[in-house]
Amino acid sequence: MDVFRSSLDATTYQTWFEPIVPLKLDDGILTIQVPTFYFYQKIEEQYLGLVSRCLKEYIGPNAKLEYSIIVDKSVANDPYTMNLLTNKNNYSHKTDSKSIEGKKTKLNPQLNPDYTFDNFIEGECNKLARIAGLTVSHKPGETAFNPLVIYGKSGLGKTHLAQAIGAETKRLFPDKNVLYLCANTFENQYTDSVRANSRNDFINYYQQIDTLIIDDIQEFAAKIGTQNAFFYIFNHLHQMKKQLILTCDKIPAELEGMEDRLLSRFKWGLLTELTVPDYETRLKILEHKMRKDGITAPQEVVHYIATNVKNNVRELESALISLLALATLNKADINLKNTEKIIDKLVKKIPKDISLDHIKNKVCNFYNLKPEDLFSKSRKREIVQARQIAMYFAKNLTNNSLSAIGSIIGNKDHATVLYACNIVNNLMETSIDFRKNIIELEAKILLM
Repeated sequence: MDVFRSSLDATTYQTWFEPIVPLKLDDGILTIQVPTFYFYQKIEEQYLGLVSRCLKEYIGPNAKLEYSIIVDKSVANDPYTMNLLTNKNNYSHKTDSKSIEGKKTKLNPQLNPDYTFDNFIEGECNKLARIAGLTVSHKPGETAFNPLVIYGKSGLGKTHLAQAIGAETKRLFPDKNVLYLCANTFENQYTDSVRANSRNDFINYYQQIDTLIIDDIQEFAAKIGTQNAFFYIFNHLHQMKKQLILTCDKIPAELEGMEDRLLSRFKWGLLTELTVPDYETRLKILEHKMRKDGITAPQEVVHYIATNVKNNVRELESALISLLALATLNKADINLKNTEKIIDKLVKKIPKDISLDHIKNKVCNFYNLKPEDLFSKSRKREIVQARQIAMYFAKNLTNNSLSAIGSIIGNKDHATVLYACNIVNNLMETSIDFRKNIIELEAKILLM
């Protein structure tokens, strides 16, 4: 390290080189440990020339450098940063005086293990999409279904099917880089990259993926910068015969605020719709869910739910969990009479019976918080999430305006309420445990 001390001013050396720990020198490869990923970026961007000259002079003309990066808690839950690191929680990168040669990063696919084809019940409402999904997973990037665009209303299984394709692809091709993420996550990562002046790194990162799955692309609407970045990523992946899978809540042609050049590319592959499941499919979904979760109920109850809960799959699951909550919390029988009461509230969701104070109290009781906590300025995750969940239920179960909801729950504005609802919806799509908690909490709210 003496050569760096003599070549740099004291402040620069103390800031960027003194924290470096040499780990080993093996076969011309020097491995050093740096405290953060930002240290790696700083050295590569500003001091690569000096480092390369020193490597060549003291180790040899073929010398290379390998980094080991310590992952701290602040980035441990950031999928973008963590996916830049290897499975061993370090990032290896070799360099010499002439070029940079990086290892292919193994990505965490961010897939929910419960979202598989085995758990995706086929019916007339989704048959074409399911067949297309299986075809894509067996030959990613090699079929005419690229991109595969799955569209339909909320709660019909778009996220499940998209992730099932990713899971099957990963099972058949373990070495392929498969990545699932919500459009909101992509947007936030892009914004962060612009602020950090690392937009090119962001695009290059996504260009290494073999199967890219982006959920709810309607969130890109009117976000020109994000659309431009995705346009370059899309073009590269498609040209390299990598697979793209996209979901949205309506046919892409009807998406407002989306650039024409992106819409035209969505049409290059297959557009396939998920529709409302028919009675037979709803019955199969209920029976599968009951077997999987160990729920028992009389046939008349199951048929009553399948007959009356028609809108989407999520409501079917909500009905089952609500019945289970009724039986557990109130020690009531799962019979037709109690089922009728539950279904009436779930389907009709009579808002006049539910107050914002009632929702606040139920949410706080569920998460062991005090109602006044929702008004605090604390950024603790449990308080922020409880506030978002309360806003979500207030929007969906009452007739109050967004401004009124924000004012009564946390003293926030209407934009914060909309943001909270989007966060809860995204979490319900990506986390089975979170969705079960929301459904159970909804049952408690509706049971009054």
